Amino acid sequence: MKRVASMAVVASLLACGGSGGGSSTTPPCDATCQDGVAILALRNAIKDVYNVTLQGKPVGPQTGMTPCPLGGTASVSGTATSNADQGTTTVNLTYVFTQCEYSATDSDPTQTFDLTFDGTVTEVGTIAVQPSSTTALEFSSDAMSLEGSVYAGPTIPYTASSCPLKLGQNGNDLSGTLCGRDAGTTL
Repeated sequence: MKRVASMAVVASLLACGGSGGGSSTTPPCDATCQDGVAILALRNAIKDVYNVTLQGKPVGPQTGMTPCPLGGTASVSGTATSNADQGTTTVNLTYVFTQCEYSATDSDPTQTFDLTFDGTVTEVGTIAVQPSSTTALEFSSDAMSLEGSVYAGPTIPYTASSCPLKLGQNGNDLSGTLCGRDAGTTL
């Protein structure tokens, strides 16, 4: 009799989709996922600003400004020093984002975003330009704002206002805190 009852319970769970009702209240991208998409967006924006304004320039003191793809501006200043033997660039740079809108669409929903950045981010460390070297960077901000949407299917509204930011990049791993919450992603 116990076996028949157990089989009846299993059958009813399977009939209901195994979740007690067939629908889930868990969003496809929870708060941790959303923060991961947001820091990926910010990291990609920083990389693009660097590539547009500084890449290929002589080493030493740097300064540059660029319009953002969808409005606003981004500027960068500080120092960058290359080591051709190691295939690395050592940076101590400050990025200032002013209503800088940045967007990307990808088949991977965790790589899709449309965000506007406001605030200042400092980047310190080593950028690898050769596969034999590893990128090791630290990013920090006392008050960074990210607003717009993250994820695709469905798009999720996202806001992080005047948040402290502390991230470390080791190779393709980016992790740390955003607004006091643990955040991370793989680049």
